[in-house]
Amino acid sequence: MTKPLLLIDVDGPLNPYAAQRERRPEGYATHRMSPTAWTGAKPLRVWLDPDHGDELIALAEAYELVWATTWKGEANEWIGPRLGLPELPFIDWPTMHGAAPRGTFWKTQYILEYAEGRPFAWVDDDITPYDHEYVEQKHLAAALLLRVDERIGLTRPDFDALAEWAAAL
Repeated sequence: MTKPLLLIDVDGPLNPYAAQRERRPEGYATHRMSPTAWTGAKPLRVWLDPDHGDELIALAEAYELVWATTWKGEANEWIGPRLGLPELPFIDWPTMHGAAPRGTFWKTQYILEYAEGRPFAWVDDDITPYDHEYVEQKHLAAALLLRVDERIGLTRPDFDALAEWAAAL
């Protein structure tokens, strides 16, 4: 049987960018990065928890890991090595931040295209009830949409929920 996909956003789930600026979240290290899309005068501040790499590698027993981020393939250069992850496939969004059907997040339609009917779990900080409804109506396979608080990032209960969901398939 083919493993379900685990579609991973970076900013929010792995980089709790909305945490209080003056306080790095516990367990996270600060990195300065300049990916291609970054246009700021100074490198982008990214907080990453190295333990998340171990958690994701453990989930790779049950899932095929895929970047589902605006970092696209650059997540393999900037994020993955800092978490100890191997190079992962990524969704090459045809359009970013564009129009989306029925109030959904712009990524949702492309997530379904990428999944091509396969079961998937998706972690992102922009998932809404509209996305849940859209996926339920348009995707016939099992799907877990896990909204992550962009001030906190992925937590132990999130990793547990992902493992339990995959085990239940």
